[in-house]
Amino acid sequence: MSFKEYPIRVGSMLFTAVDPERGHEVGYNRWYERDHYYAGCMIGPGMLAGSRWVATADLKALRFPADSDVVPDIEAGSYVAIYWINDGQFDEWNAWAVDQVNWLYGNDRGFQHRIHAHTGMYLHDSRWYRDEDPVPLELALDRNYQGLVSLAVQRAEGTTQEDLEAWFSAQLPDFLKGSPIASVAAWTAVPLKDDAPAFVPRDPNAATRSMQLYFLEGDPRESWDAFKQWAERIDASGIGRVTFCAPWIPTVVGTDKYTDELWG
Repeated sequence: MSFKEYPIRVGSMLFTAVDPERGHEVGYNRWYERDHYYAGCMIGPGMLAGSRWVATADLKALRFPADSDVVPDIEAGSYVAIYWINDGQFDEWNAWAVDQVNWLYGNDRGFQHRIHAHTGMYLHDSRWYRDEDPVPLELALDRNYQGLVSLAVQRAEGTTQEDLEAWFSAQLPDFLKGSPIASVAAWTAVPLKDDAPAFVPRDPNAATRSMQLYFLEGDPRESWDAFKQWAERIDASGIGRVTFCAPWIPTVVGTDKYTDELWG
């Protein structure tokens, strides 16, 4: 059976990378997973799916480059939560989310002992698949992939979004062929609303950066040499520069697994 697109389609996402303060790892994990994941995100209008990922100390040590402008420090961000929003409902969900998070914090349902590393709303640009009949992007957060790599590319001066997408469309098939990477999705950030919480960092380079998510059918540690070579290929192309490349593994829902492995 040939691949078929269905009417349900992800149009935007929330990408939020956060650190618990040291000594509050378990408390943060439980608060986020058992309250905020749902109350702050999943019950909102148009939210299709969500998933949480973690970077243990050894995974953080693999990140590059050291001078990343995506996070305040290359090792910042122990957890990332990713959410899909139904196409056409971005404005509705975003307005709801700002009101909801302010209501939650006003009703003592926040968690003070955490530090945001990178939080942004993103619009979906492009997607690429390894297989002819792939798992569609809409199902990626529910597919239980074993690994995720977030890779940010800052466009070179004079390079348009169309130029960037054309280059990846031409080069990715070769990179994906025979690899454990099932799919790649590219996104561009949208400015935060003025009434978004003040603790969420503002990002001056977001509009010219492509945030790409690579979904892996394997441990990202085993593919890291390939990602380093891929980043070198991107940097040498002239279209832009890789400014953040980070591997993640899924959290084990309902447990505190990895909370004692976040720091070196």
